[in-house]
Amino acid sequence: MSSQRTPTVDLGDVAPARSRHQGRRSAVTLTDGLAVVGTSDGDLQAFDVSADSGPPHRRWQYETDGEPSVVAAVPFDGGVVVGERSARGEIRCHDADGDLQWRYETRTDLGEAQQETRFLLPFVASLATDSDRLYAAARRYERRTDDDGNDLRHFESVVYAFGPDGTIDWTYRTDGSPISLDADENRVAVAYNRCPGDHQHGLVVLDADDGDPRWMWDPGTDGQRRVGDVSLLDGGAVVSSHGDYCGYRLDSGGRERWRVPLATPTDVAGDTVYAYPNHVHTSGEGAVFVTGNTYPEDGRETDARHPNEHTAAGLSLDGDRRWDAPVGGFASGLGTDGSVLAVPGAQNFRDRDADDHALRLFDVADGPVDTLDTDGVVTAAAVSDGTAVAVEEPVVYHDEGRERGAYRLHRVGTAKPCR
Repeated sequence: MSSQRTPTVDLGDVAPARSRHQGRRSAVTLTDGLAVVGTSDGDLQAFDVSADSGPPHRRWQYETDGEPSVVAAVPFDGGVVVGERSARGEIRCHDADGDLQWRYETRTDLGEAQQETRFLLPFVASLATDSDRLYAAARRYERRTDDDGNDLRHFESVVYAFGPDGTIDWTYRTDGSPISLDADENRVAVAYNRCPGDHQHGLVVLDADDGDPRWMWDPGTDGQRRVGDVSLLDGGAVVSSHGDYCGYRLDSGGRERWRVPLATPTDVAGDTVYAYPNHVHTSGEGAVFVTGNTYPEDGRETDARHPNEHTAAGLSLDGDRRWDAPVGGFASGLGTDGSVLAVPGAQNFRDRDADDHALRLFDVADGPVDTLDTDGVVTAAAVSDGTAVAVEEPVVYHDEGRERGAYRLHRVGTAKPCR
């Protein structure tokens, strides 16, 4: 299925993306019939996207100062919380009308950026909520040189638990790089994608009440790469491993229940290539993993393509593979609602095929549901109560020189699985 014509609304101007990924600079979430978009200039725009409202129309807008970009957004306490990549690394809570309720600058804990360079700025990597608290994972990256002149990676990172009034209930600090959070009423799971320092656990499960570690797990592989994403499930968790390119289901305490290869090193025409499994989502019906770009074991460039790159893989809760489907390009995150996933397909920086730009919807058990083709790249998505929204950004590939797409929000109704 393909939804070619959907209601859209303009989000303003933004410099087009290029062939290489520049990291997240937009976010979107759904709350009570509103799509709240965090933009590349740090502003928020809220649109009524309820089914009976006609084309999306702006309900409110909040303008901020400085030069931030909003990279994370979740509903919370009747409003929305957003996280920035910016010099201040701010977390902001807004009510249902967009009014600012509280704000917190993570640079207070992470320190100032080493340089005013995008990837060195404090970064709110992930937000999650339960019925009582907001959880945020923030990090700051810097480069260091040791006594022998070797270039070293270093991270400062903090996981926060905020009450509805912005009070910090607890924090958990490491020198690892958090990439993803998941939370329920009892636990907060933290995935660390890089561990170059003293912290050597790709997954930490914290007590939601006090932030104390309950248990930890690691793929046990060489190097800094560890875990790409985590989804809590039945006392345990499902994780996508950057260390060995596999998916795991873990029982409480970290015992491995199953392990499934997803994009492990494979010989393609004499070149050994792999792809990182970047995302995972679970429901009572199964688990879905989403893989990213192809990389060679030697160097950075390759003409080979891993057969499982840019793939959504649906598994049963017993680890049996049910279905596979393409996602078109690199997905910076997932929109999820129960058994429904919205996967935004951004650049495939190796092939740069604009025909693959799309938002793709999947059902955990049954696979592909619908596809919304776009001119530009889709960089953020959310889904809730039968409505999916997606942020499209313009793109110019270096070997084409043509600007495709625009900065805009799409709305599409979810559908029953295609057969």
